Amino acid sequence: MSFDEPNKNCNLCPRLHNFLLKKRLEFPDYHNSPVPSFGDKSPELLIIGLAPGMHGANKTGRPFTGDWAGDLLFSTLKKYGFTSGNYGGTSDDGLKLIGARITNAVRCVPPQNKPVGIESKTCRKFLIDEINHLTSVKAILCLGKISHDNTVRALNLKLSSYKFSHHAVYKLDSNMKLFSSYHCSRYNTNTKRLTEEMFFSVFESIRSHISV
Repeated sequence: MSFDEPNKNCNLCPRLHNFLLKKRLEFPDYHNSPVPSFGDKSPELLIIGLAPGMHGANKTGRPFTGDWAGDLLFSTLKKYGFTSGNYGGTSDDGLKLIGARITNAVRCVPPQNKPVGIESKTCRKFLIDEINHLTSVKAILCLGKISHDNTVRALNLKLSSYKFSHHAVYKLDSNMKLFSSYHCSRYNTNTKRLTEEMFFSVFESIRSHISV
């Protein structure tokens, strides 16, 4: 199964493309390109983040790998049986996802970790293509409001009917549900906006739904 992924030198979003060109000079050992999805090709769970972190996925070339958000996400995935191997924070740590897949609404790292609207809209075609190809998915988990809004739009649904809140759950069809969570960023966990228990609770709901 192949998905429509942006190429290494994608220039569909000029601001992001130019930003990456500068980062290639500043951090020549980093990935500094659109970050491809990672995980099972026939997943039951699809996790959608916002965009690669500057010194996380943009460095390693794997979603949520190499920063605090990944530490919490991958430890939670392990707790709920979605991984094999151990997470080491690098793309060659041997970690594999079982029944899960991770991607981002925007595939390139944006300045200040904030893509603008046109960038989200331009990159959305890759998300739409991936969702359409992943017919095995029973649960979509959006991390953060921007991811949630982009995913709702990618599903061609109305935001007014699918509003973001932590641990929101929406039935999409007879087999699929949309789950949302506060983003597992260091800021959110440090401020206790998101605790481990809150994050685990979302995964409890996801695992229960998938297991039905």
